[in-house]
Amino acid sequence: MGVMKTGFGGAFTAAMVLLASFHALADEAESRKACESLASLSTQSFRVDNSEWVAASRVPAGPGGETTELPSHCLFRVVIDPRPSSIEGVSFGTGIELRLPLDWNGRLLFQGGGGLNGSLNPAYGSVSGFPSALARGFAVVSTDGGHRGRSVVDSSFAVDQQAKLDFAYQAVQRTTREAKSLISRYYGRKPDYSYFMGCSTGGREAMLAAQRLPLEFDGVVAGNASFNLTRVAMNQIWSLQTVMRIAPKDAAGKPLPAEAFTDAQLKAVSAAVLKECDGLDGLEDGMINDFKSCRFDPASLKCGSDGGGASEPCLSAQQVEGLKDIFGGARNPRGESLYGSTPFDTGIAQPAWRQMHLGTATSAPANASLGRDTLRLFSMTPSNPDFDVLRFDFDRDMDKLAETAAINDAVATLHTTFAGRGGKMIIYHGLSDQAMWTGALTQWYERLTPRDSQGPQSWARLFLVPGMTHCGGGQSTDQFDMLAAIQQWVEKGQAPDRVIASGRAFPGKTRPLCPYPKVARFDGGNADDEKSFSCR
Repeated sequence: MGVMKTGFGGAFTAAMVLLASFHALADEAESRKACESLASLSTQSFRVDNSEWVAASRVPAGPGGETTELPSHCLFRVVIDPRPSSIEGVSFGTGIELRLPLDWNGRLLFQGGGGLNGSLNPAYGSVSGFPSALARGFAVVSTDGGHRGRSVVDSSFAVDQQAKLDFAYQAVQRTTREAKSLISRYYGRKPDYSYFMGCSTGGREAMLAAQRLPLEFDGVVAGNASFNLTRVAMNQIWSLQTVMRIAPKDAAGKPLPAEAFTDAQLKAVSAAVLKECDGLDGLEDGMINDFKSCRFDPASLKCGSDGGGASEPCLSAQQVEGLKDIFGGARNPRGESLYGSTPFDTGIAQPAWRQMHLGTATSAPANASLGRDTLRLFSMTPSNPDFDVLRFDFDRDMDKLAETAAINDAVATLHTTFAGRGGKMIIYHGLSDQAMWTGALTQWYERLTPRDSQGPQSWARLFLVPGMTHCGGGQSTDQFDMLAAIQQWVEKGQAPDRVIASGRAFPGKTRPLCPYPKVARFDGGNADDEKSFSCR
């Protein structure tokens, strides 16, 4: 059986020896017994919190009463290396949830986290609009990233060195190896294929898996990835400073960020972008596919200029320049980009954009809370909870982010081992993501190595989703099955030349998502059918 290198330090119990002998779990009763016996693995450094059999059922899966199918499976939860914490409401140790289905398909899916982690999410492997990975027969694992916090946006853990390392990458590494070890002993064989799929923080983790664990995964799917989180937080502060600069002030001189733009103005910008750019792909349908050809300038809505101030709410000169600064991304005093830009898209009229950048009359913008705390407590070394982010200097203060960036940000471009052994990567990103700019991701993608001689990546493909906000939502076709796409590519060699998408915002319509830099163009025919579009 070899040497077991896991968090419980090679403590072979009778139960583990029994599990190692299972070459096939013949029936549910046997599987249940094997599952329950996992509880005896608990040690001081490998605390088993749960080991129980879950009967087939359906569970809530989103708004509107949606549910998802759960097959009969073993639910196993453990905390590896739990240790004391001096931070109120925060505990340390790598929490893992592993779900092992009765009818296993021989595959492992690592489900990425979200926010700043700090919670142990159910390991279902959910795919919006499609059966979950668990329902398809995958063993699915998730992790809390090495800590449990007060919320998924609580950055207080980051003052602890090990907790920061765990969140950055070590929890992913440890969880991967534990999950594979447990699977081998539960089913009597290792996974035939291993995948990683996640969005936001989970997308960053997926990219890290390819960059720092190139021998562990056959395919990764990274959505709307916070891959350069230290720069994301910095760019959020750039936006916050911009909004505070142009916002009207109350009687005491305090800026009112929620009033920097009215909802009517944001809708006018969205409508103007659509009017100018929607038809560039051959069809005006509420989605801007050919975003690179879009030349929208918010100055077209400037009060007193052509097109502004008449039938639509107009923008002041300050507001025009403010939008250009926000969408152009952070720059240093020499005008050099520090992050990347994002295209004007329909998402500016979505509530998510307001919540992120402006807030409301009763709530501050997320940039003034999530962005502020992430920068002060996580991105900066050392953490500085009293730092005034409105005084962050985009020249001299950038060095304060370098140490965290080195351990956390998934910006590496060399993937010769991962790609060389047949690894495949799918990246997707919403063009209306309210927090993570498209240009930062396309710049990274265009620097990837190795490249094939034709230009497009033979092992990594990027799909940009018009109108989609962060990980879903917006005026978009935000339901697509990237898990099936990565499987087809890895296991059958069928590269995803197009991925079919639909969405609640456009009922009855389907569209192809195309691998960058191609975009979906209308060829004529049924405007509701993806078959009427080609990627070119």
